[in-house]
Amino acid sequence: MDAVLGIIVAAVLLFTVVTLLKAVRIVPQQRMDVVERLGKYKKTLSPGLNLLVPFVDAVRAKVDMREQVVSFPPQPVITSDNLVVSIDTVLYFRAIDPVRATYEIANFLQAIEQLTVTTLRNVIGSLDLERALTSREEINKHLSSVLDETTGRWGIKVTRVEIKAIEPPPSIRDSMEKQMRAERERRATILNAEGHKQAAILTAEGEKQSQVLRADGDRQARILQAEGQAKAIRTVFDAIHQANPSQKVLAYQYLQSLPQIANGTANKVWIVPTELTKALEGLGGALGGLAGMVGDEPAAGLNAQAVEREATEAARAAAAEAQKVDAEVRAAEAEVSGSAAEQPGGLPAPEATRGLPGAEPSRA
Repeated sequence: MDAVLGIIVAAVLLFTVVTLLKAVRIVPQQRMDVVERLGKYKKTLSPGLNLLVPFVDAVRAKVDMREQVVSFPPQPVITSDNLVVSIDTVLYFRAIDPVRATYEIANFLQAIEQLTVTTLRNVIGSLDLERALTSREEINKHLSSVLDETTGRWGIKVTRVEIKAIEPPPSIRDSMEKQMRAERERRATILNAEGHKQAAILTAEGEKQSQVLRADGDRQARILQAEGQAKAIRTVFDAIHQANPSQKVLAYQYLQSLPQIANGTANKVWIVPTELTKALEGLGGALGGLAGMVGDEPAAGLNAQAVEREATEAARAAAAEAQKVDAEVRAAEAEVSGSAAEQPGGLPAPEATRGLPGAEPSRA
């Protein structure tokens, strides 16, 4: 009898515990539980402590109210230019009405996936490959508007749709890479040509400016040189006029310049006429008689006899030098006459003078 009573007490306690467990429901934050009573919707449990009727009320679904992210597997899509591309999408959504999310559709996640694939094929099918690759933002907006309009009846809010990748076929990728490489090479060639062009222009401008500056420098140098020569000539001319040199001094300077004329590097042979000796002797005598000319007196402070003596000595030295040159010329003429006599129709060597007025030079 006691054993039966113990079993009954234990059963009552177990029933009480089970009843309490079914009557008390704790719902965590950001979750909503849909409760049915005898198979019919009764209420929605909010986060916190909730009481239910044991064995009458039951939780049908637990709906997560947080925003969720779902990545769908790549889907093959045909573009308007008949190319098959693989598109990978990411969907962001959240449940805004747990009752409709539970009773309006059996599996809203699968429904969203199929709706995304269908809408994506419709959008991509009206675009070519190049536009599809460059119009991701437009495709995302179109997908978001279509999905949001459809899933609103299910108590689901689609917040964002993103296309992760659009993968064209391998052959198309190779062609695109070649096209991109060719375009970059073209741009590099254009930039290189522009650089060479600018460099050539700058070099030409620099050469032009340097030539202009060099020409201007030469012009300035010539002007300054001409001005210097003019000043020098003017200074010498003024000095000569102020000194008032006599004819004797001029004759003396002329006699001193004769050896310098004879010592020129370009003179190979000097042919002097025989009358030069007599002319120089006469010149020496004439220089002696110039002292008595009127208006040709030397300036005060000069020794006229000394000047005349120096002029006479210079004349004698020039006469001796002329005789020596004349002897050498005669010897050269004899050699030339002998060689010309041996040849038929030979002409005698001409006798010319160089270094004097009216004389023509001759090369031996």
